[in-house]
Amino acid sequence: MIEAAVIVLRAVQYAAAALLFGLPAFLIYSAAATRPLALAWPRPALFWAAVALALAAPAALVAQTAMMAGSLSEAIKPGSLVMMVTGMGLGMALAVRSALALLAVAAIAMIRPGPRLWWSSASLGLVVSASFAWTGHGAATEGSGHALHLASDILHAVAASVWVGALAAFAALVVWRPREPSVHDRALARALVGFASVGTFAVAVLVLTGLVNSAFLVGWSGIWTLIDTAYGRWLILKIVLFGLMLSLAAANRFRLTPAFEAVGSDTTAVFGHLRRSLVVEFALSVAVLMVVAVMGTLAPPASLP
Repeated sequence: MIEAAVIVLRAVQYAAAALLFGLPAFLIYSAAATRPLALAWPRPALFWAAVALALAAPAALVAQTAMMAGSLSEAIKPGSLVMMVTGMGLGMALAVRSALALLAVAAIAMIRPGPRLWWSSASLGLVVSASFAWTGHGAATEGSGHALHLASDILHAVAASVWVGALAAFAALVVWRPREPSVHDRALARALVGFASVGTFAVAVLVLTGLVNSAFLVGWSGIWTLIDTAYGRWLILKIVLFGLMLSLAAANRFRLTPAFEAVGSDTTAVFGHLRRSLVVEFALSVAVLMVVAVMGTLAPPASLP
């Protein structure tokens, strides 16, 4: 029961961090396209993501302490929590993440929507996203490869937040389409074109860092026995989901977005295909976050005897 709670709380933190960084980052680099829309939903989305993180991080601290201490009753004792925070990197990371989440809640509540809020939220979200490497497998690597693996983990988490946050923004833009969509659709088309280079860079970073991380966690010999370990089976599922996301992203960039730009005022037919593709891609990204949350609790093949 506690292990399931750890997985769910980890996934909630991943999703909240991706929104806190990726969504305002999208609003910053897509400002020229999205500014005419006067969007009302980004601030509430950021606020509730920060609230979710502010609740999930301390709850995860208690759950992780319970796993270490052996019981929930022991975990809620102040002495146990203090020992977890001061004696383990995992506890310290969760405490820092909780504090950053509270700062984000305050900032989003007090600052008006606009560049100042987007930069503030993105800055906090960037640190939160990077902090997952502190509690991941990369931080546990010893020897000369420690710095490389840790840096790769950080870049992987940040790139994932960029992609997932942008997908959340696009999903919102296609789901909440106004009745008079002409201005909205032109802005959406410009944002999709503008995201092409950012998305390509994020995917390149994800692939490269994924290979580096796999070299440390799986190893060459472990490739042939992936199916024999729980971590390996979840990794295969992650790769499959990632491949499906790449396929949809490629279709969006090279087929649907050009068609959406070219049809002029009658965008209804193409918009329907684009909406389904973006919503499914976003749903797949959420599934990947769940898979990663499970993988974080499993021993990688390279660590097994």
